[in-house]
Amino acid sequence: MNLRLLAELSANPRLTMSELARRIGLSAPAVTERVQRLERAGVITGYRLDLDPATLGLPVTAFARIRPSPGQLPKVAEVAARLPQISECHRITGEDCFIVKVHAAAIDELEATLDEFLLYGTTTTSIVVSTPVPPRPLPLPIPP
Repeated sequence: MNLRLLAELSANPRLTMSELARRIGLSAPAVTERVQRLERAGVITGYRLDLDPATLGLPVTAFARIRPSPGQLPKVAEVAARLPQISECHRITGEDCFIVKVHAAAIDELEATLDEFLLYGTTTTSIVVSTPVPPRPLPLPIPP
């Protein structure tokens, strides 16, 4: 039942508890309790508003891999956390230690954002030219 609830919420997080209850065949109070339990358990960690960066004046999106200089790993994380242009920052395996997603109004602004990391390491950047598969919900396990 929880997987059906999560599937419905993944497809439309704006569903009311009444509509969600109708779709999965439970009462609204029962669904509300299940959702709250899933939130307390950390399965549901929040509800997000997805915005189109281009419509907000940020048409340039890029992914940058960052290889910190020796001893600079914490500084790279601090810079990424400080910059509002960075919408994602992940610690990764391999020669580079981080990958960040950057949004900018123009290439020179992207360059200025990347320059913030130069005191602490090197960057390798790929500019997004299209997104053939937009962000989507996680795949849910199929019950036995």
